[in-house]
Amino acid sequence: MNEIDILTEVKKLKSEKKRIVFTNGCFDILHKGHVAYLQAAKSLGDILIVGMNTDDSVKRLKGSERPVNSLEDRAFVLSSLRSVDYVVPFDEDTPLSLIESIMPDILVKGGDYTIDTIIGAKEVIAHGGAVEIIPFVEGKSTTSIIEAIKKS
Repeated sequence: MNEIDILTEVKKLKSEKKRIVFTNGCFDILHKGHVAYLQAAKSLGDILIVGMNTDDSVKRLKGSERPVNSLEDRAFVLSSLRSVDYVVPFDEDTPLSLIESIMPDILVKGGDYTIDTIIGAKEVIAHGGAVEIIPFVEGKSTTSIIEAIKKS
């Protein structure tokens, strides 16, 4: 789904009084930590929208060897999860513009963030929304999976 389509959908969902949760990430190699995180995020509201970095954005953030999986493949896998309602790609290094457009009721990030380091937190809170930090599943990360593959 593109940004224009999601904004039309968000308007409709808000008119239906649906509680919208937003998170974002690369979701390059999906693992247990991602799935648990997304399930926890979904439990905070009615609709979970995931902003997904495009391939170019992932390269800028993670390096030239990433992403391992294309945007199309990552979006297909993520949108197949029961907890994910919408996947919206964004090409910028941060999802601030997308967050400001959607203005979710709840903005969610993982345990490696603090409120003051979450992009969009100040805007969501100023709009009456909330920010939630979900703890990591220990020992589960895309980087650790890639490192294990390289060692084998």
